[in-house]
Amino acid sequence: MDKNAIRNFIAKRVAQELKDGDVVNLGIGLPTFVANFIPEGIDITLQSENGFVGMGPAPAEGEEDCDMVNAGGQHVTILPGGAFFDSAESFLIIRGGHVDVTVLGALEVDEKGNLANWMVPGKMVPGMGGAMDLVTGAKKVIIAMNHTAKGNHKILKKCRLPLTAMECVDLIVTEMGVMEVTDKGLLLKEINPEFTVEDIQNATEAELIIPDDLKKMAV
Repeated sequence: MDKNAIRNFIAKRVAQELKDGDVVNLGIGLPTFVANFIPEGIDITLQSENGFVGMGPAPAEGEEDCDMVNAGGQHVTILPGGAFFDSAESFLIIRGGHVDVTVLGALEVDEKGNLANWMVPGKMVPGMGGAMDLVTGAKKVIIAMNHTAKGNHKILKKCRLPLTAMECVDLIVTEMGVMEVTDKGLLLKEINPEFTVEDIQNATEAELIIPDDLKKMAV
């Protein structure tokens, strides 16, 4: 799969985790594409940390509203019933435990569910943004990311970069599989049929738990 196909594959699989009635925050980058794959019949509310609820999918080309962007600066739409507010109100929603699911990218995740997603080695960064609040305030944390970075492991036994939060991750979705963080380690729940169990283990530093009922990813 090329870069765009991988991105859409991951986003579509993550969208299947969302349940009717959920309030969902989508992080910048790959997670924003989840909005384009919400299953039919599922009514969720997308919250954007820069200050609105009721976010819809990306607008059609030529129909962009320059005043309507998500936290990553990408053009979005707003659905009927949506509302705009300031950052204080936005983070009151996040810190108050009103977000059911947050979907974020990651630089590193480890077998205990620790997350590192803000300190880019060798680059100037402004800080972790709202990630620290989101992963501690949301009821469920899903990491949506490429399985490796230029061949290097991203799913580790122990994170090496500065942590965003400790033991906060519930589920990891990559182009290779779906992994659940458990008390015993990372459980490989689903695998992309294009890969073998050996492929995904070789691409993962942490030791994966392989269940007898391992399922194929279906998107």
